[in-house]
Amino acid sequence: MTRYADIPKPIRSGIVIVDPERGTPQRIIVLQFNPDTLERSVAPQSAGGGGDAGGGGSGGDRNEALRLKGPAQETWKFTAEIDATDQFEVAAPDGIHPQLAVLEMLVQPTTAQLREATRLTRKGTIEISPIETPLTLFTWGSKRVMPVRLTELSVNESAFDVQLNPIRASLGIGMKVLTVSDLPAGHRGADLYMAHLAQKERLAGAARGGRLSELGLGRGL
Repeated sequence: MTRYADIPKPIRSGIVIVDPERGTPQRIIVLQFNPDTLERSVAPQSAGGGGDAGGGGSGGDRNEALRLKGPAQETWKFTAEIDATDQFEVAAPDGIHPQLAVLEMLVQPTTAQLREATRLTRKGTIEISPIETPLTLFTWGSKRVMPVRLTELSVNESAFDVQLNPIRASLGIGMKVLTVSDLPAGHRGADLYMAHLAQKERLAGAARGGRLSELGLGRGL
């Protein structure tokens, strides 16, 4: 007879906000439910130009046909669910407002940052640097930990309490994986991306190789 204690507890996916200087976690966001599906897109950064419509092509394009300018551009999309009614043991006087606010602040500057930008403007500063967001990591198990930037956050609130606090919502989340091409040299996020890429290399090395005979080919090409 299987006991509940014998059933392994599922690992949750989530987001970690990291101090880029010290590398220490500032906030950990654990998704209440793991998304059922993930939509991933990996676009290679080819060195050559686009297609050749005329059938000719320059020597430069031919020399670069197999070259890459840098790491592939990878994006993730998924739907996350938040439901206060599934957590009766947790008091929720504000519904799921706090959980939504935490995610929305990933794409918002803080009031302190906005006040500082306003102060510099009034002071007559000619050039004001864009506001920098925290270093954000997305984790999907131990084999997928990567620096990301949120590119999309859509919220569909579907239930409310008597105070009109949302108590159930689905969130469409889009992310772009940040590579060494996106981050300055020496940035902690660049190091984390290199670790993420090295993990892919290890997993690729563990895959079983095929044989030419399985493709209907002889011993050579």
